Amino acid sequence: MQGNSSFRIAALQMVSRKQVADNLSEAERLIADAARQGARLVALPEYFPLIHEDETAKLRIREDDAAGPIQDFLSEAARKHGVWLIGGTIPMRAGNPDKVRNACLVYSPEGERVARYDKIHLFGYSTRDERYEEANTIEAGDRVVTFAAPPGRIGVAVCYDLRFPELFRAMGDVALIVVPSAFTVSTGLAHWELLLRTRAVENQCYVLAPAQGGTHESGRRTYGDSLIVDPWGTIANRLGKGPGVVLADLEPRVLEDTRAKLPALRHRTL
Repeated sequence: MQGNSSFRIAALQMVSRKQVADNLSEAERLIADAARQGARLVALPEYFPLIHEDETAKLRIREDDAAGPIQDFLSEAARKHGVWLIGGTIPMRAGNPDKVRNACLVYSPEGERVARYDKIHLFGYSTRDERYEEANTIEAGDRVVTFAAPPGRIGVAVCYDLRFPELFRAMGDVALIVVPSAFTVSTGLAHWELLLRTRAVENQCYVLAPAQGGTHESGRRTYGDSLIVDPWGTIANRLGKGPGVVLADLEPRVLEDTRAKLPALRHRTL
């Protein structure tokens, strides 16, 4: 940990629409609101620029690395509001021309990009009523990503990654894990809180989980319940449905005390 003072973090919950401009406007409003309330690190949800019933719609707004209007928006918003900004996910050009990378981009308060994480685990879910197959339009990433910020090292994962604890172990010693998400209602009801609290407890760190939450213009329903969880697995704050800001203070003392009284990370043998 860097320093002993608290560091306010914010998860932004959205109900993204089919027009990118509408979603950027809403994201700007929420980022500004979080910054006004003292947030120094702000995270948007997965698919924040677009949720559409046509799964190929994301291909039409994909951007080249380090060039594009959505990336320009994220850089400018971070600089304008003086925050570390974790930009949910945006569609980036992939090696396969028929797919995109579902990329989470991180910007410093100066508007400089400091990290990019491409979602590794691609969601597949099939019931009588629901079917999702991200691999049809998304190309998987293959690299674990962390970056340095004032609270310490921060790890980045996305949504379905939550189900794969080995990814989080590979991040090493982190103060915070950020997980932009767009969980379905059925899987969210069953596992969302359970998985987030488990990742916090087993890695003895804070978890920040901004989510999509509500009924979208496209007809899709997402679970919401954006959460901030502390290293003991206690929920510091949450928001059920609808757009909004979830705030909590990342406390270095809580991290240190948790690891001191139960040094599980030092007890690992594998």
